[in-house]
Amino acid sequence: MGKSAGGCWKGAFSTALLYGSLALFTSILHNVFLLYYVETFVSIYKIDKVSFWVGESVFLLWNSLNDPLFGWLSDRAFLSAPQAGPQITSPEVVLKRLKALSRNGPLFALSFLAFWVAWASPGLQFLLCLCLYDGFLTMVDLNHNALLADLAVSFSDRTRLNFHCSIFSALGSFSVFLSYSFWDKEDFYYFRLFCVALAAFSILGFYVVSRMLRHRFEKEVQPRQNEATMLKELNVCPAPLTPQDQPVTIKMYLRQLSKHKNFMWFVSMNLVQVFHCHFNSNFFPLFLEHLLSDNISASTGSILLGISYIAPHLNNLYFLTLCQRYGVYQVVRWLFMLKLGLSVAMLLAGADHIYLLCIFIASNRVFTEGTCKLLNLVISDLVDEDFVLNQRRQATSALLFGMVALLTKPGQTFAPLIGTWLLCVYTGYDIFEREHKKDSVVSMPDVPGSGNPPLRLGCFYMLVFVPITCALLQLTAWSRFTLHGRKLQGIKTLRQGAQHGQLIDVKAI
Repeated sequence: MGKSAGGCWKGAFSTALLYGSLALFTSILHNVFLLYYVETFVSIYKIDKVSFWVGESVFLLWNSLNDPLFGWLSDRAFLSAPQAGPQITSPEVVLKRLKALSRNGPLFALSFLAFWVAWASPGLQFLLCLCLYDGFLTMVDLNHNALLADLAVSFSDRTRLNFHCSIFSALGSFSVFLSYSFWDKEDFYYFRLFCVALAAFSILGFYVVSRMLRHRFEKEVQPRQNEATMLKELNVCPAPLTPQDQPVTIKMYLRQLSKHKNFMWFVSMNLVQVFHCHFNSNFFPLFLEHLLSDNISASTGSILLGISYIAPHLNNLYFLTLCQRYGVYQVVRWLFMLKLGLSVAMLLAGADHIYLLCIFIASNRVFTEGTCKLLNLVISDLVDEDFVLNQRRQATSALLFGMVALLTKPGQTFAPLIGTWLLCVYTGYDIFEREHKKDSVVSMPDVPGSGNPPLRLGCFYMLVFVPITCALLQLTAWSRFTLHGRKLQGIKTLRQGAQHGQLIDVKAI
């Protein structure tokens, strides 16, 4: 009876479904964080400008460095210690990732709660909250992304895992819409209760799902542990170390990575992608205000904002079906070409076609964010290539994801800096010094245009020329990326051969 019930439970929740659901417990919190943390500290806690910029500067440094640091701490056992005797199996690696998620997931949810109650001076609380939150978020993201490469090697299995992540990430985006009902700067009590409810749901979700997954993979690990115990009792000596079994230091690893050409070309392309994603996020309100606010209602602007959050996840479901048919390399290449084509068409049409502007502003963000959702599949392929090229005993998934983040996260900083600099150079408009003037202008509806045509034109040119430049740079770098087609199939065959008998069939678990 118990075995039958267990089988039904197992059939009801596949590994891919449980893996994807972990994205829900992250996204419901992170979307709310992105929307409200600045407004909370500026408008409610009254943080001063110096403390705000000091906190953001330290956060940017910590945000870039913690990915490779945590990746190294997670995967150093596969590099720094010789794995003589029986190799670490894929189920054991997956179990290690799940244990990290079961610890750090609830801590991530608790760090989210620390933003919404004043417990220290605003400057100190801002700095500590940002660093704690991003530290636990990084641990969750790294281990969750690494599982994509560790759970399966075949493209179809990885696509299925990514497919479920997109569905649950889209569901998680609805927390943004719910939050509008509770957000009130004058009465913060109900918003705090809402955040507590979200955090409690996330903690429960991380605990239950990671426990279910761990239970499955512990069954896979147990036979290996029994075998190792039996060999130890029989005093079977491990085989002597071969050259590829020697410990790999961080210096050696970085040297190996610098010679990994596809990794370098991917990072070059992805740096531009991260820049463009954050440029769209940072300047979306500016484009709405100066290009569309006189011609569309506030509800239409709200709908455009909502579409920009949810549509990339839903769109990704279609992109993944295209990836299964044509390969992720071709789909990403088509998205770059589409971005270039739409931007050129908008430039030729001009700034006076309001409906075209609405479609372009929304689609530009949707397609750009949609591309980002596919790139984890490419990083997983790079994990396979790194494993084969350097003859590793076990793929260092978390570390490679961390190194990608280290080299591409500066794009987050470049986006607002370059964007505000371009705006200032072209129009003379300083978004920081003249914000009070901008507010006074907006409050004068009687004066159409309000003397700001250069600003409107500057916003339009930024809107179209930034994606044109990004697309050209990305197409150039992407054309040099060779890990696709026959070469990719060969890499996957070699990895599956090297770890024969250890890889996990997602459908079977």
